[in-house]
Formats: sequence, structure tokens, C-alpha cells
Amino acid sequence: MTQNLLHDLLLILAGGLLAGLVCRWLHVSVLIGYLLVGVLLGQGALSWVADGGHQLESFAEAGVFLLLFSIGLEFSLDDLKRLGGQLLIGGATQMTLVAFPLGMLLVYRDMQWQSAVMVASAIAFSSTVMVFKALSECGQSEQPHGVRAIGILLFQDAALVPLLLLVPLLTGDHSVAGAAEYLRLAVSSLLFVVAIGGLRYLLSHWLIPMFAGYRSPELVILFTIVSLGSVILAAHTLGLPPAVGAFAAGLIFNGNRWTKQIDSLVLPFRETFTAIFFVSLGLILDPHLWWEQPIWMAAMLLGVIVLKTLAASVALRLTGLSMRHAVGMGVGLAHVGEFAFVLVLLGVEAGVVFEADYQRVVSLAVGSLILTPPLLRAGLRLIDRQEPNDAAESPQDSRPTAAALATVIGAGPVGRQLASQLEIMGHDVCLIDFSPINLHPFALEGFRTISGDATEVKVLRVAKVAECQMVVVCVPNDESAIGTVRAVRKINPEAMLIVRCRYQGSVNKLTAAGADRVVSEETEVSTALLRALLP
Repeated sequence: MTQNLLHDLLLILAGGLLAGLVCRWLHVSVLIGYLLVGVLLGQGALSWVADGGHQLESFAEAGVFLLLFSIGLEFSLDDLKRLGGQLLIGGATQMTLVAFPLGMLLVYRDMQWQSAVMVASAIAFSSTVMVFKALSECGQSEQPHGVRAIGILLFQDAALVPLLLLVPLLTGDHSVAGAAEYLRLAVSSLLFVVAIGGLRYLLSHWLIPMFAGYRSPELVILFTIVSLGSVILAAHTLGLPPAVGAFAAGLIFNGNRWTKQIDSLVLPFRETFTAIFFVSLGLILDPHLWWEQPIWMAAMLLGVIVLKTLAASVALRLTGLSMRHAVGMGVGLAHVGEFAFVLVLLGVEAGVVFEADYQRVVSLAVGSLILTPPLLRAGLRLIDRQEPNDAAESPQDSRPTAAALATVIGAGPVGRQLASQLEIMGHDVCLIDFSPINLHPFALEGFRTISGDATEVKVLRVAKVAECQMVVVCVPNDESAIGTVRAVRKINPEAMLIVRCRYQGSVNKLTAAGADRVVSEETEVSTALLRALLP
């Protein structure tokens, strides 16, 4: 059994690696590759991985926990507090506008009402994992539309709790989940929220200073893992979904001196388990439904996307977004999320949902997830399109005009100082860097941040370099700087382009590539040393 598990796990990781390489080469989302390689390895194609004992589900679940933990680390509590009431209204509106009409349609199509309630509720979920990852890669997670979308997704995650308790009610087992059970859950949830607030205060004011005195990375790692596991276990003990506990653990570590360090430690594990999770989703898909009923399945998929787009657009509009921003972000939420699998599978085990209906939901969910990255990109393009009469959504959301835009490429020590100075000068600054860890502190402070290779024109377009008044390139490698300057000049020949380089011999190359001013470290260091020799 252990050997089979290791064999399947190695196949999944190898398939994920191959899919990631192909997707990077084709410049498409790696999550699409993970889903497709799961379909290829699973029962519908090669049948190389058959997880009969469901051991791989534990690894997939670990991926969800780590990603939700990271979301908790990065999510702005100030934005959540400021938009709390709006997000409550928006989240409830989105789920209701999807579940109610869909449930009525399923009952009209002769599905039992209990099954219709479960299936419609499941399809109302969208993927927190996919949307957050996509928004982070595009530097949009801290923007007003990104914050509101993530808030609605977190509302959905919390809504999983009462929906899980709905299953025994639908089977008629009122002894398990009745009014007393809901009251107990409400009290437990309130105590859990209070405890999270207390632990967050305790951590920042007592535990972190204590551990910092030992100067031991090993203790930091162990304490983080123990804390994450303990909060997840506490949530499970109280009857809450463990995923809610993972997000709450991230909130506990949010906004203190450890946050950046912890995020960097979790990053490799999170990416690995996220790959396992999405490949595992592809494994459980049975593509025979698409081969046998292609028109019917395509029509259902289109209907789900349209319904969820409309529902999310209305919900986001109620949170204060303009109609264009609401529709653009609504398209990005028009898919079926990972928690739908949890809810429908529980319905199958309880006898509420039939196996055939479960496979249809899985097929629709995987199909919608594959379409999500291009749909989300299309929605973000709609959001980024400038219109002369666009009104500011709120005082906090107003941005400087295009003439004040500036981009700093390279978020090292030099880039950080330049970005801060440009902001003081009144520029709307965007930072580009390979490492999301370097960008994280600036994202928390409200800067636009893009994680990617600045020698690629598409990355520069996302950062709005074509509209910038000034671009500063301060990467530590001269060859990368030359490639970046050439890419910038392809889309913006007019911007003031200032470049840092290490060697004096690179100055002429950078000037020829299009730099307006080049600052050589060799020249500046020589000048500083000579000045130091003077009496």
C-alpha cells in the first residue's frame, strides 16, 4: 500500500513538473496544466494513477491548508474590517443568486429536491485557491476589485460550515443536526473568532519577542507548523471545516515581524502541495461524459458560467465597485470551486446525491476551472480599460493619472529606496521583481506589485509600463538590465529610463539599448573611495 502511494505521488509530481514546463513555454496558467495532466494520468485516459484508498486526498487537502494559510498571511485585515458589511451582503447575494435559480431548475428537471439543494449549493462555490493565485501573479490581489473578490470567496468558504450540517438534515437524521446543533456551532464559531483575536495579540506582543531572542530559524519553523496544526485541529474539534482553521492560522501570524519570513518558509511546500491538489482534481474526472454528451455538457457549462458571472457581478456591484469593474471581476468568479467536491462527495456518501450527478458536477467543475485563467484575464483587461468618465469608487480607490505612473524593476535594497522616494514625489509606483517575497511588504503598503520576468513584454504591459512617465531598472545583473531596457523601449519609447549597472563596460550597451541615464556602480564606488581619501 505504501509503495503504491509513493508510486502514485511520484507520478503526480512528475506530471505536474512536466505540465509546468509546457505551460511556461506556452505562456499559459500552470493550473490548467495541472488539471489536464491529472485527466491524462487518471481513469479517463492512461489510468496510471488509481487512488482506490483515497490516500492522495490527504496530500491534496494539505495543499489547500497551506494555500489558505498563506492567504491569511497576506490578506489585509484593515480592508476586511472596512468592507466587512459589504462583503457579507455581497457573499450572501452571490451564493443565493446562483443556488436558488439553479436548484429550481434541477427540481423542474425531475431531480429530487434534496439532491437539487446539495448540487446547487455546491456549484455556488468558486475557487479561493485559483483566484487568489491568479490575482497575486497579476499584482491585483491588493486592488479594490481583488480585495472584494477575495472577501466574497472567504465568505463562501465560511458558508461551507452550515452547508455541511445541512447534509444530515436532508437525510432526515434530525437527531444529529437539529436546532441544538446549530446553536452549538454558532457558539463554537464565536469562541473560535475570539480565540483567534487573542492569539494574534499574544503572538505579536509576547511569543515573537521571546522566540526572536533565541535567533533560531529551526524554532521559527517548528513553532509555525505546530501553531498551524493546532489551529486546524481546534477548528475540526469545534465542528468547523479544517480549511477555516488554516486561514485563521494565517491571520494569527499576519502583520508582524515574522510574516515575511514565515511566508518564505511555507512557499516551497505550498507550491508543491498545490500542484498535487489540482492534479488530484483532474484524476477524479471521468471524460466519458464529454465524449458521450458533448453538446449537453457544453450547454450546461456555458449556462453555469453565465449564471455565475451575472450573480457575481450583482454581488460585487453591491460592494461598491463600478459596473465595469464588477462585471470584469465577476467573469473571474464564474467557475465551480474546490469546496464543491467536498460538499457533493459528502452528499454521495450520505445517499443524498447519486453517483451520476456527482460525476456531472465534477466534469462541470474541472471544465470551468480550466477556462478560469483566460476568463479572468479577459475580465482584468476589461477592468484595466480606461474610460474618460470613470468615477472614483471611493477616496481610498482613487489613483493618480497616467502621467504620474512610474515603475521600479528590481525590489532589492536599492529598488526599495527608489520606490519609496518616487511615492513621496507623488508617483503611482509599481514594482516588478522575480520574487513575490521581496514584493510582499510593498503590497501590504498599497503599492502595485508584479511578480515576473521584466524582460518579457507581457509582464511590462500588466505593470502599465507603456503608460509610465518614468522607469527605473535596478536589477543586479547587467545582461538582465540590457534585456529589460530593450523590452521597455519596445512598448514605451518616451519614458525617462534610468538604469543601474555594475560594470562601467556595460554603460555603452545600455545607452545603445535605450537608457536615458546609466549609473555605474564601479564609477560611483571609485568616486566615493577617492572622496574618502581626501583630507
